Amino acid sequence: MVAGAGATSVPVPFLAILLFWLMITFAAFGLLAPRNTTVLVVLLLCAVSVSSAIFLVLEMDGPFDGMLKVSPGPLHYAHARLNQ
Repeated sequence: MVAGAGATSVPVPFLAILLFWLMITFAAFGLLAPRNTTVLVVLLLCAVSVSSAIFLVLEMDGPFDGMLKVSPGPLHYAHARLNQ
C-alpha cells in the first residue's frame, strides 16, 4: 500500500481485539466495584486515559496528517544537508 492512502501500520483485527478486551475489562470493573463517587471518578479517568493513549498511537501512526501534525521542515532540511 502507498503511505498516506489510508495505509496504517496498526492492523484492524488487533484494534478490534484490543477494544473488545478493554470493554470487557471496564465492564467487569464497573459491575463488580462498589457504587460510590470515588470508584466512578477513577473508572472515568482510567477510561479517558486508555482512550487517549489509543488515540495518540493511532494519530502518530501518520505523523504528517491528522489532528496532530509534525512539520516536515526539519526533515527536508536534514535531507538537503545530507545530499550536499
